[in-house]
Amino acid sequence: MSYTKEDIKRIAEEQNVRFIRLQFTDLLGTIKNVEIPVSQLDKALDNKMMFDGSSIEGYVRIEESDMYLYPDLDTWVVFPWVAQDRVARLICDIYMPDGTPFAGDPRGILKRALQEAEEMGFTAMNVGPEPEFFLFKTDERGEPTTELNDQGGYFDLAPMDMGENCRREIVLTLEEMGFEIEASHHEVAPGQHEIDFKYADAIKAADQIQTFKLVVKTIARQHGLHATFMPKPLFGVNGSGMHCHQSLFQGSTNVFYDEKDRLGLSQTARYYMAGILEHARAMAAITNPTINSYKRMVPGYEAPCYVAWSASNRSPMIRIPASRGLSTRIEVRNPDPAANPYLALAVMLKAGLDGIKNKTTLPAPVDRNIYIMTEEERLESGVPSLPSDLKEALDEMLRSDVICDALGEHALAHFYELKEIEWDMYKTQVHQWERDQYLTLY
Repeated sequence: MSYTKEDIKRIAEEQNVRFIRLQFTDLLGTIKNVEIPVSQLDKALDNKMMFDGSSIEGYVRIEESDMYLYPDLDTWVVFPWVAQDRVARLICDIYMPDGTPFAGDPRGILKRALQEAEEMGFTAMNVGPEPEFFLFKTDERGEPTTELNDQGGYFDLAPMDMGENCRREIVLTLEEMGFEIEASHHEVAPGQHEIDFKYADAIKAADQIQTFKLVVKTIARQHGLHATFMPKPLFGVNGSGMHCHQSLFQGSTNVFYDEKDRLGLSQTARYYMAGILEHARAMAAITNPTINSYKRMVPGYEAPCYVAWSASNRSPMIRIPASRGLSTRIEVRNPDPAANPYLALAVMLKAGLDGIKNKTTLPAPVDRNIYIMTEEERLESGVPSLPSDLKEALDEMLRSDVICDALGEHALAHFYELKEIEWDMYKTQVHQWERDQYLTLY
């Protein structure tokens, strides 16, 4: 829905809005906000609200800290879960004092990638994300535990699915906030859930992912539960992914569809897929950005480990769903919900556009179950593996001019620095597994 400044001020008064959260996202994908009283709404709508960028991960140094929040009026929403002294939200772009967009703003990075797509003749990138999450019980202090709230499985109902009421309230809250929910269900692992919402253009889709995470965590807390989008919180069960369905449009035409093709895929779609596959290993640090991400991407738990595609097989990284016509799309299956959605969509789009520009040859589909293929068979089929850990993914990222260009110099340098620190902390830590394995043996 589109709003004017006058619409927003009128709704704020009619619904007794007392506070507004000016929301943005840091480089690691964490939602941040500056909360203002409604008396400052005019100032915010005139793009005059300033904040200290040096306090935000991956932004700027203390000597260049003044930054401005430019609200996107179309992201206005009043939070349904606050009954009195109501709170509303506006998602903002980040600008420098001289009026130029901040180069390290993740939302701005996605906008730059979309601008390149537009220059190539594509008017929209449509994205349908599928972020999965776990629900854990909390202790008497309200702190999260690792005790699951149910032992349900794929598509189970109550009494096996004890998260049903919480999930239903999440759906109702999202609908009240303007989401069009297509389905919600229990996922494969105990305590794991998925709620699917309708596709949108890339910016709105990324905004919705961030809003979705906020709503899920908020409503779960009201039910005495902790919701986590950690990719692999438990050993021995499936992890959580964030499959990203995507297609390119020219006006009302889906350029991924070709009715004359055996699979219904246009040459543009094939070039785009080829670009995604070519840069898959370099994108992984963005689409799978944590140490824990790589615990999910192992054989046996339905997560893609291998760089391949298929229209009839869910083990490769890219799957072609059965829908055709306007719904023709590719499903990139390796991203996880810890990813910064703006950066993840930006690098996938840039990789796909690179495939289109260079008319990259798409390898043959792999319609066998890759998980049961030997390493020799995979190599003969030309199926490389995704990185096995974050360090390998970071090294691959730095080797790719396309992915480095997608992020830009500022974001690339700061993202790499933050993740290098994360890796160093991890590799020097002594983990419980090591004590269990070695303390008495040696």
